[in-house]
Amino acid sequence: MTTTMSKTAAAAYIDWERLAHEVGPELAARAAQADADDAFVAQNLQMLKGRGFHTAGVPAELGGGGATHAELAGVLRTLARYCGSTALALSMHTHQVALPAWRWRRTPEAVEGLLKRIVAEKLTLVSSGGSDWLDGSCKAVPVEGGFRISGRKVFASGSPDGDLLMTMAVLDAAEGPTVLHMAIPMKAEGLRILDTWRTLGMRGTGSHDLELDGVFVPEGAVTVRRPAGKWHPIMHMVTMIAFPLIYAVYVGLAEAARDKALDLAAGRAASGDLELVVGEMETELAAARLALSDMLATAAADEPGATATSRIMTGRTLVARSAIRTVEKAMEAAGGAGFYRKTGLERIFRDVQAARYHPLQEKAQSRLAARVALGRDIDG
Repeated sequence: MTTTMSKTAAAAYIDWERLAHEVGPELAARAAQADADDAFVAQNLQMLKGRGFHTAGVPAELGGGGATHAELAGVLRTLARYCGSTALALSMHTHQVALPAWRWRRTPEAVEGLLKRIVAEKLTLVSSGGSDWLDGSCKAVPVEGGFRISGRKVFASGSPDGDLLMTMAVLDAAEGPTVLHMAIPMKAEGLRILDTWRTLGMRGTGSHDLELDGVFVPEGAVTVRRPAGKWHPIMHMVTMIAFPLIYAVYVGLAEAARDKALDLAAGRAASGDLELVVGEMETELAAARLALSDMLATAAADEPGATATSRIMTGRTLVARSAIRTVEKAMEAAGGAGFYRKTGLERIFRDVQAARYHPLQEKAQSRLAARVALGRDIDG
C-alpha cells in the first residue's frame, strides 16, 4: 500500500536516530555495572519508554512515533553502540510492534486494537520466539472457553518489565500438531518468571525462562493457527520484519568495537601488521553493513514468502559472521588494552556472540537457501 504523508505528519517528523544518540551516553553509563551484576537494564528501558522509543514503530495515525522499518533498525543499531543489552532487549519489543504495524497498512482491523493499546497502556511486549519458531513449544489443552497452556519458554528478553507475552503453544489436534499464536498477560495466573539468565554476554537483557502452569487463554485470544514445524505466511512475515531489526543490534556492536579499537590502536607503535589487522576489521565491518542493508532492502521491496525469507536469513548469517569477525579484529587491533574490562571491548566481544543463536542458525539457513535455489519444497 502506498501512503501519502500529510502536512501534519511531515511537521511532526521525529529524528529517532538523533534522539538515540542523545540518550546514548546515559545508557552507556549504566551498561558496565549491569553486565557485572547480571542485572536487567530496567532503568535504561524505562528511560527509553519515557522518551517514546517503545511506541516509535506504532503508526502516527494511532498515536505512535511513525518510524519506518529502516528507521527502527537505525535506532537499534545506534543504541547498541552504547549498550548492547538495552538495544537487544528493546529490539525484541520493537519487532513485536513492527509486525502489527506492517499488517495495519494492509488489514488494519486485525491489529489496530493492539497497536492502540501499546500507546494508551504503555505496553511492553515480550517475545518467546527464541524457544518457539516453526515447531512451537508448550502444550495447549482445550477447556471450556479456551485453552490451558503449560510448559516452559526460554530467552524471554525483557520479561521483568513485560506486560504481554507474544507466544505460541502446541495443540494436539485431529489434523496433527497445531501451533496456536496468542498474547498472554505477564501477570496471568500460572505464569512465573524464573531467575535463569546467567550468560556469557547480553547479561542485562533479562531473558529469563518463563514457566507456564495451566495458564488460561480464551479462545478469542488465539490469533493464528498453523501446522507445527512448517512454514506459514505468518512466519515468513516474522522473518522479513523481525530479523533486520534484531541484527541491526549486532552491526551497532561491531561499529562500537571498531571505534574503540581505532582509539586504542592510535597509541600503539605503527607497523604493517597493525595496519593489516585494521584493514581486515574495516573489511568485515563493511560486509556486515552491506548484509544488513540488503536485509532492509528485501523487507522494503518484497512480500513475505520463501524467496524473501531465504534472502533475509542469508543476510542474518552474513551479519552474524562479519559482526563477530569485526569484533575479533578489533580486539587484535587494540592489543593487550582490549583485554581489560575498562575499555568496554571485552563486553562487546561477549555480547556479539549472541548473534550465533537466533534462528535460523547457519546450517538450517544453508539448507533453506539450497531448497529455494533448487526449487524444492522448503518444508521437505
